[in-house]
Amino acid sequence: MTIKFSSDDLSATKHLHNKNVKTGIAYPEALNDVVSPENSAIARDEIHQWDAYAPTPLHELSALAGEIGIGNIYYKDEATRFGLGSFKALGGAYEVLWALTREISNRVGETVSMADVRSGKYKDVAAGITVVSATDGNHGRSVAWGARNFGCGCRIYVHAEVSKARCDAVEDNDATLVRVDGDYDESVRACAQEAADNGWFIVSDTSYPGYMDLPRAAMAGYTVMVEEIISDLNGQMPTHVFVQAGCGGLATAVCGHLWTHYGADRPRFAIVEPTFAPCLYNACVNGPEDIFIIQEESVMAGLSCGEISQLAWQVLDPCIDDFIAIPDGTIAPVMRALATGTGSDPKVVAGESAVAGLAALIACMQRDDLAPAMNLGSDSRVLLIGSEGATDPDIYEAMVGSPPANL
Repeated sequence: MTIKFSSDDLSATKHLHNKNVKTGIAYPEALNDVVSPENSAIARDEIHQWDAYAPTPLHELSALAGEIGIGNIYYKDEATRFGLGSFKALGGAYEVLWALTREISNRVGETVSMADVRSGKYKDVAAGITVVSATDGNHGRSVAWGARNFGCGCRIYVHAEVSKARCDAVEDNDATLVRVDGDYDESVRACAQEAADNGWFIVSDTSYPGYMDLPRAAMAGYTVMVEEIISDLNGQMPTHVFVQAGCGGLATAVCGHLWTHYGADRPRFAIVEPTFAPCLYNACVNGPEDIFIIQEESVMAGLSCGEISQLAWQVLDPCIDDFIAIPDGTIAPVMRALATGTGSDPKVVAGESAVAGLAALIACMQRDDLAPAMNLGSDSRVLLIGSEGATDPDIYEAMVGSPPANL
């Protein structure tokens, strides 16, 4: 299926080369405080013990790559992760376990292990603990799933634009849902205030002053996915990595862990965001303290964030080569193309946020200025993160024109 973006969408696509990027060097030791091989190994060893753990597929979309003019596309498909439909299952649930282990240790006066908590050894103590989080959908579902599995209470805060299906998915995991007027950042603030008032424990994958420990755990959980990618690539290094970003946690885990693995010869890293919410692009232009005020919600609901994760920025500022912002009009055509499949490529069910990287790649290849600016050509091998499946089947059907094939 040939994808051709409109001239308006192509002209609305924005690109910025990061003047602060550090190339040709190994992963700085100072950044181990954010993403480290040691924390990644702990997360991997724990998550591999969870019931129903299985690596998700890394698809080669060779026919589509040839159609758009590059060497190959590797698409990490997170639609089947733990039956929750997104990569967030690796972060939120692991954060819950990490937080419970720390708090239970404090309450019983001795060090307990994550395995002890997972086994239910301290279920009576866990039952007296409540975790809370703000979400656009996928993270909250993962936190609620983790809370149910590990035996604690859970409250999830959603903003005005979160769809009913995504709210239902949270409640299906026995969490209490709290609807907040305003955008995602308003739900974050409401969650933080009520947690402080009630002694609840915030489980978020974005960081801010006074809240840094748990986002590290989330990013360590995400690196389990990156380890699977490295294994499946079997020594074939991508030349480029396009990774979507909300507040920056996923991008930090992906790019930081790949940097630790490949060292000075790492791939070229590109961040992709909606033009309606380019908070990291904005941080690169105006500084990390500047908050992007969202005027309109993007169809890429999971990426609609105005405030960056301060912890993530420590890695992303020296790590990211390119920042790309794409308009919403690029999303539905790419979802349809993946659902239909190109040539012998597998058909892929991908949600709105999942296709951001592919949409940006196609836009770059259709812009005469951007492909050469990013060294994209027939010998390029591009890694994309298919971060979610059809986490809202109704929205998926409205955008693609048919229901998701895996439901």
